[in-house]
Amino acid sequence: MSTTALLDELLEPLTQCLDKDSARRVADFRIASSVQARVNALAAQANEGSLTEGDRAEYETLVNAADFIAILKLKAQRRLNSTGLP
Repeated sequence: MSTTALLDELLEPLTQCLDKDSARRVADFRIASSVQARVNALAAQANEGSLTEGDRAEYETLVNAADFIAILKLKAQRRLNSTGLP
């Protein structure tokens, strides 16, 4: 099973706990501009091949967190679109 599929399966029960307002807030969530700027800077360093081990660990952590958030946002949006949440 892929990591993405496993995350999807892990998050499904959590998504079912969301009411309409919570699902909307998750679906509308945006990463802070300061965090996005850091990700962009690390991505540029990665493309140049100049990441330190510490930078690489930070970049991987941020990318993994972004993947987690993206999956949760998609699941929240699907929940809003597919059910008649009160």
